[in-house]
Amino acid sequence: MKQFHIAIDESQSAKYCILPGDPKRCEKIAQHFENPQFVADNREFTTWAGTLNGERVLTTSTGIGGPSAAIAMEELSATGVKTFIRVGTCGGINMKVRSSDIVIATSAIRLDGTGREYAPIEFPASADFGVVNALVNAAKDLGERWHAGIVQCKDSFYGQHAPQRMPVHDELLRKWDAWKRLGVLASEMESATLFVVASSLGVKCGSVLNVIWNQEREAAGLIDPDNFDTERGIRVAVKALSSLIEYDKKGE
Repeated sequence: MKQFHIAIDESQSAKYCILPGDPKRCEKIAQHFENPQFVADNREFTTWAGTLNGERVLTTSTGIGGPSAAIAMEELSATGVKTFIRVGTCGGINMKVRSSDIVIATSAIRLDGTGREYAPIEFPASADFGVVNALVNAAKDLGERWHAGIVQCKDSFYGQHAPQRMPVHDELLRKWDAWKRLGVLASEMESATLFVVASSLGVKCGSVLNVIWNQEREAAGLIDPDNFDTERGIRVAVKALSSLIEYDKKGE
């Protein structure tokens, strides 16, 4: 049966999928596959397919934020996808995180609304250990400057970037200070939802993020050039997925 939002069915699916937010990134990611081919395009959900190590793989965009990311994962899982890697962008929080670095999320702070309809807030949003391990090894092998740890996931982009004009500015600023004190690496908008939904569905998910900027470093006068190139994270995700396919073939 063709899924309502992503517009693909089981005959077009695969066991593995890379999830960017931006639909335009799907073709770019698919160029790292063998035999890349366009599959479907509906709303914010664009899908391309190809092969890695002889295994069919997909890349499907999720759009921005938790609600559409959950829809993509739900419908891809219904068609047979078992392993997901989110590849996206983030802003640094921790002072050691610089623009153009790679952040691999081990878990995520649940400031999203969608995940609350899947699990109580006490349930952690955690990445799959095997996927995290594959992403770390891929980043090392590719010589990338990387960090692995906790990220913060919010539903409001401008709640982070213009908190002073929000009626709840006191709460936003107080929590942001807490994330800094707790060593949180970066801020983004999808990983927490994806990790919780993956847990509810019994599938694997990890997340690799390209750092665009770090507002805390900029505020401290440590200005790094903004970096919007997503190629580093894509290479890490593809290499990690290739490794995961080999692990699965060997039954590891």
